[in-house]
Amino acid sequence: MTKLRPIAVALAVAALVAVAHAGEPAKGKTLIPRDVLFGNPDRAAVRLSPDGKQLAYIAPLDGVMNIWVAPAADPNAAKAITHDKGRGIRSYFWAFTNQHILYLQDKDGDENWRIYSLDPRSGEAKDLTPAKGVQARIQEVSEKHPAEILIALNDRNPQLHDIYRVNIETGDKKLVMENEGYVGYLTDDDYAVRFATRVTPDGGSEVLERTPQGEWKSFMKIGQDDSLTTEPTGFDKTGQVLYVIDSRDRNTSAFATIDLKSSKETIVAEDPRADISGVLAHPTEKTIQAVAFTYQRKQWKILDPALEADFTYLRTVTDGDFDVINRTLDDKQWIVAYEMDTGPVRYYQYDHSAKKATFLFTNRKALDGLPLAKMHPVIIKSRDGLDLISYLTLPVGTAQGDTARPAQPLPMVLYVHGGPWYRDDWGYEPYHQWLANRGYAVLSVNFRGSTGLGKQFINAANLQWGGKMHDDLVDAVKWAIAEKIADPKKIAIMGGSYGGYATLVGMTFTPELFACGVDICGPSNLVTFMEAVPPYWKPILDMFVARIGNHQTEDGKKFLMERSPITRVDKIAEPLLIGQGANDPRVKQDESDQIVKAMQAKKIPVTYVLFPDEGHGFARPENRLAFNAIAELFLAQHLGGPAQPIGEDFKGSSIGVPSGAADVPGVKDALPKS
Repeated sequence: MTKLRPIAVALAVAALVAVAHAGEPAKGKTLIPRDVLFGNPDRAAVRLSPDGKQLAYIAPLDGVMNIWVAPAADPNAAKAITHDKGRGIRSYFWAFTNQHILYLQDKDGDENWRIYSLDPRSGEAKDLTPAKGVQARIQEVSEKHPAEILIALNDRNPQLHDIYRVNIETGDKKLVMENEGYVGYLTDDDYAVRFATRVTPDGGSEVLERTPQGEWKSFMKIGQDDSLTTEPTGFDKTGQVLYVIDSRDRNTSAFATIDLKSSKETIVAEDPRADISGVLAHPTEKTIQAVAFTYQRKQWKILDPALEADFTYLRTVTDGDFDVINRTLDDKQWIVAYEMDTGPVRYYQYDHSAKKATFLFTNRKALDGLPLAKMHPVIIKSRDGLDLISYLTLPVGTAQGDTARPAQPLPMVLYVHGGPWYRDDWGYEPYHQWLANRGYAVLSVNFRGSTGLGKQFINAANLQWGGKMHDDLVDAVKWAIAEKIADPKKIAIMGGSYGGYATLVGMTFTPELFACGVDICGPSNLVTFMEAVPPYWKPILDMFVARIGNHQTEDGKKFLMERSPITRVDKIAEPLLIGQGANDPRVKQDESDQIVKAMQAKKIPVTYVLFPDEGHGFARPENRLAFNAIAELFLAQHLGGPAQPIGEDFKGSSIGVPSGAADVPGVKDALPKS
C-alpha cells in the first residue's frame, strides 16, 4: 500500500497457569504468557525485491530483530543478513538495484536515525549518514535511479532538513536543496524538488511550487482547519498531475488530482464518514487503483476496474481486513497481509497473473489456538453529540451472544491511544488481548482530535487537552458503567504519550472515576513539554500552539498550566504507575521526573519505572516485558484480576525503579541486585 506522505510530524504481540495478586491462586484460570503477546514477532515487514526474486523480512536472531533474506521461491531458506545485538532493526526496504537493502536505526531511542545500505551477498553494511546527533529521513526512492536515493538531513541546522542525493553503493552525497525554513519537500521520480510546505503563524500551512528558475511561488494555502487533513502526496507517471488528499470545502479528506498545467482539481474518491486511510498505486504507472476509508473497519474503493477481479478473489482467501503491502515492479507478484482481531497477521504471496494466493506464514505462530477475544466496534455519543468510534474487548466467555455485553459488570481498563493525532483501529491488539485475558473489559476510544474521522472531529479538540478531549473519555467510561460493562469501583486508565497525559489528567482532574492509572511517557507539564520539543519540530511549532496552547505568552502559559496534571498533584487519590525512557526526545524524562518529585513531596505513593536505553516507548522486548510484568501486578493489585508472576521477565532488561518498587508485590525482590 502506498504510504501517504505527512506534511507534519504526528505526536507523533503455550498457556500457563498463573497466580493472582498478593499470592492468591488464580482459581485455575489459564493465562496467555506475556512473552507470547509482547515478545518479538516471528516475522514482520515482509517484502519482495523489486524483481521478485528475493523475499525479505525482519525476524529474531538470538532474540534481536534482524533482516533475513530468502529466495522468493523458497522462503524457508531464509538467512540472517544483519547481526544487530542491541535494539534490533525495525524499518527497512529494498533498493531498486535488487542487490541492496536500506535500513534505519537510532541509538537507545534518541530518534537520530541513521540510514544504512546493506549488500545481502556480502553482508557488508555502509553507514550513509554517519554524523552524530543528526536525524536522517528517507525523502525519495525511484526505480529510475536505482543506485541513488534522496535523503533529508539536519546536519547543517538541527531544526531544518536539507535534501541530499546519495549513492547507496559508494556513500557519496550531493546537496540538492538547502532548507530555507520549510517543514518538508515533495520530490518526484526524477529527484526534482517540486513543492515545499511551511506552517503559517495561524497553525495552517502553505504549499509552494518551485519554478523552472528555482524560485518559490505560492501554490496552495491550507487553513488551520484543514492543516491535518489536506496535503499533496505525489505525482502521476508524467509528473504533471499532482495527487492531493484534500478536505477543503468538505469535512472528510477526499483523494483528488490537480492538473498542473490547467490547475484543475478533480475529486476522485471520498467518503462522508471517514478520511482517506490508504492508497494503492501501480508500481510503475503510478495510477491510483484503489483507496481505503476506515470508519469502524477498513473499506476499499476500487478506482481501476482491472483490480476488481483481484479484490473479489482476495476477499475470499481468509478472514480479516487486508492490505496489499508490496508489489514487484512488473506487478506479477504481491505480498498481501490479512489483519484479524483474534489471531496473528497472515501473509500471502499473490500471483497477480494466475489470481492465486499462496500462504507464507503468520507473524506470531504461538497465537494459533489461544483463547483470544473478539474486538467489538461500538459508537459512543459524547455529551455534545459527537460519535466516538470505539473498540471494546471482553474476556473470552463473558459476552452475552453478539451483544458485546457481559453477564455482570467487569473491572475495566480504559486504554487511551497516543498522538493525539492518531486513531485506534479494529484488529489484533496485544494490549486488548493481554488485559482481556486477565479478566478485564478493555475500551479504546477515538476521542475528539483522533485522526481519520474528518476535520470537524479533529478541530473539535483545538485547545482542549485536558478539556473536552478528557470529557470524551469520561463520557465513554460513564457509558460503560451505564451499559453494565464496567464495575464503577474498578476502572483503570492507561496509555502512552498523549495516552500517558490522559492518564495523568484522569488521576488529577477526575480522580473519583479511576481506581488506578498507568502512564507511559506522558507529559505532566504542558509548558515544559512545549518548551522542550525536539529542534526538528520547531518548524511545526505554530501548529502545536494553535492546537494545544501558547507557551510563549503569560496568558498562554497560565492556560497550559491549568490543563497540566502537575498543578493538581494533591488531587491524586489512587495508585499511579509511571514508565519512562531516559532518551525520549519527544516527551523528555523531566516530564515524569516532575510529577514523581511533586508526589513524593506530598508523600503520595508512586511507582516509577525508568529505562536508560529507551526513548519514546519501549522498543526492546526485554523492556516491554519488564514494564508489563509490573503493570500486570499493579492492575491485579487494584482491580482484582489474576496475574502471571514476574518470573524471568526482568532478564536482559535495563529496568530501574527509582521510586515505589516495594509498593507493587514482587517487584522489589525481582529487581537485579546491584
